[in-house]
Amino acid sequence: MKRILFVCLGNICRSPAAEGVLRTKARDRGLDIFIDSAGTGAWHVGDPPDGRMIKAAAKRGYDISHQRARKVDLSDYYEFNYLLAMDLSNHTDLLNMAPPNRECDIRLFLDFADGETRETPDPYYGGDDGFGKVLDLIEAGAEGLLDHLEDEIE
Repeated sequence: MKRILFVCLGNICRSPAAEGVLRTKARDRGLDIFIDSAGTGAWHVGDPPDGRMIKAAAKRGYDISHQRARKVDLSDYYEFNYLLAMDLSNHTDLLNMAPPNRECDIRLFLDFADGETRETPDPYYGGDDGFGKVLDLIEAGAEGLLDHLEDEIE
């Protein structure tokens, strides 16, 4: 079973949304994938996702309300096949924290999407419309990632 960890800064907007979107889309395709999310920072550990992201995700049929924020742990580098960063800053942080003998692939999540955008912007300080735009990017990335995983599984 493939194991995917989405990573953003606080684990309350982008990475929990990506977790919820991928979980739903993987289930719809009949794929058995373990999916989780975490943050590089510990400010929100134990907190639910941002209410604005919960609402935006729910409008598209994704329930992320049960998730709770956590920080990336050293064990994640060994327990997951992919650590997928939502932006370049978090990608750099993941690489800097990575043990030299890690067993995971560390990439930008949107490298799996077809578009030119490589980073998933943080909607936290913006308006409500930013959450919908982030979900558009996440849905595109999730489809590309699932296509990639299906190719790996075959």
